[in-house]
Amino acid sequence: MKMKVNEIRKLSAAELESKLGDLKKDLFQLRLQHATNQLDNPIKISEVKRDIARVKTIIREQQLAGR
Repeated sequence: MKMKVNEIRKLSAAELESKLGDLKKDLFQLRLQHATNQLDNPIKISEVKRDIARVKTIIREQQLAGR
């Protein structure tokens, strides 16, 4: 599921915001599963966190390039 940076860069600003929302929902679900001991692979939490960071970084780069 890990996202590649060049795939993220191809997305528009609206798609990035949408992706960020989806990733945050995924992270919430993973944390909920982890709290209730239903999570098979806890490493997924850190992978989703890194994906969120990647998307936020690209959003910020685009904001700075737009100025």
